[in-house]
Amino acid sequence: MSSIISIKNVTKEFKVLNRREGLKGSIKDLFSRDYRIVRAVDNISMDIEQGEIIGYLGPNGAGKSTTIKMMTGVLEPTSGEILVDNNVPYRNRTKNAQNIGVVFGQRSQLWWALPLIESFNILKDIYQIGDAEYNNMLEMYRSLADIEPLLHKPVRQMSLGQRTLSDILAAFLHDPKIVFLDEPTIGLDVSMKAKIRGLIHALNKEKNTTVILTTHDMGDVDALCRRIVIIDSGKMLYDNDIEHLKGFFGSYRTLKIRVDGDLSKQSEAVRRELSGLPVSCNDEWISILVDEEKATVMDVLNQLRNAFTIRDMQLEEISTEEVIKKIYEEGVK
Repeated sequence: MSSIISIKNVTKEFKVLNRREGLKGSIKDLFSRDYRIVRAVDNISMDIEQGEIIGYLGPNGAGKSTTIKMMTGVLEPTSGEILVDNNVPYRNRTKNAQNIGVVFGQRSQLWWALPLIESFNILKDIYQIGDAEYNNMLEMYRSLADIEPLLHKPVRQMSLGQRTLSDILAAFLHDPKIVFLDEPTIGLDVSMKAKIRGLIHALNKEKNTTVILTTHDMGDVDALCRRIVIIDSGKMLYDNDIEHLKGFFGSYRTLKIRVDGDLSKQSEAVRRELSGLPVSCNDEWISILVDEEKATVMDVLNQLRNAFTIRDMQLEEISTEEVIKKIYEEGVK
């Protein structure tokens, strides 16, 4: 099977001015040639098949947005080759735009003052969608999501969740082969996040659309992605499925305890007691990440029982969020 997206040894560099401080420095900068080269993406290669949902992850500044801008044709690579549906994106931007849909965070592609159906009608004309295809998409949207109350509602009157859902529907409206979703559930409540994830999964299944998802919400990754790609400082750290990723940290377990007293104070006390082990707290639980190659869970639990009154405990496998966090901090060895 040929790849819908093929990226071969792609690098992107930017020339950045070394700025001076103060008013005099700003004036000198107008005539300065003191530049440095920043490599935002560093020799990345990957192939993505039709119908995959890829989690494209990395800390802030890792190079995710730069890569996506190259795939959408906004930026030209400094070196290497990108093919999107056998097109070079930056050379054939109009043709590439016909094959992709994009949702970037809070930047809506909908017309603010118009009802949603009018935005859909404008997009129908822009993308030259046939009447039958357009009506079929609207019927599918009605079956997948409760959009009828939204169709005649101005976008400016929608809640954040309703606007996000509408933006995702707009991105899929012209039946693109690839959709790029950048932080699609940011700022949403738990119920709306579940609805958005269900909608993305259903559209992917119905239309076999390739989805490239960038997010910091590991709930999105667990719910939607079988394969993840992780980059940091422009370099690729990992490209495989989630279960394989967890195998790198198979000796880790999360010990969760409840103790008497103020949660934040007690978590600090636990951190001091265990000096060196990662400790966090939320929802009345104190979580300790234990590497059983260094110390068993029972050893840690016995140490805590000598210092605290433990009311309850749980033992969990390492979460996707903890795995990603450790890779950001340590890389894959």
